[in-house]
Amino acid sequence: MDKSENSNLTTDLRAAVRFVAIANLAYFGIEFAVASTIGSVSLFADSVDFLEDTSINLLILLALGWTAVARARTGKFLALLILVPGLAAVWTAVAKFGAPVTPDANLLTITGAGALLVNFACAIRLARHRHGNGGLTRAAFLSARNDVLANIAIIAAGIVTAITLSFWPDLIVGIGIALLNLDAAKEVWEASDSETSDLEAEA
Repeated sequence: MDKSENSNLTTDLRAAVRFVAIANLAYFGIEFAVASTIGSVSLFADSVDFLEDTSINLLILLALGWTAVARARTGKFLALLILVPGLAAVWTAVAKFGAPVTPDANLLTITGAGALLVNFACAIRLARHRHGNGGLTRAAFLSARNDVLANIAIIAAGIVTAITLSFWPDLIVGIGIALLNLDAAKEVWEASDSETSDLEAEA
């Protein structure tokens, strides 16, 4: 790859992560408000995930100007950051056991569908860069990809909740989101660790 092509990719990556950061921050406010109103574990976990994705993409914007070693180390920090929504979901799930509330099925489904559209657009925007810049862009792409899967599950939970009037579908999906983030964190950590090892071997 020549310098011109590499420069174009970097410019496109900056534009992509800037778009993803803004989109995630905007929908965080919407989803968090709905989650608080209807008492949804899955929407709460997903809203925190939107905030986490905002942080990841803002960090990528800053880190693109850093050295390769600094980027690799930042990737490990981002792996830990991805765990935040999972921990938030577990905390909310435990609290819900003490005071079970069945969320509004319609709002759960509609909000999950909106989140799906946002995350699908972000995943498409980042797909071109998922193998570049080691753990950094992998972190952003995996977060968006996993969020699409989580949003499909939230929509399904809303439909099942409408049929059963049970709080369990929402609770189960919330815990599932925590597991998705754990797997993503593992992949990002391994990518960053491999990048660090390669750089040290070249030194």
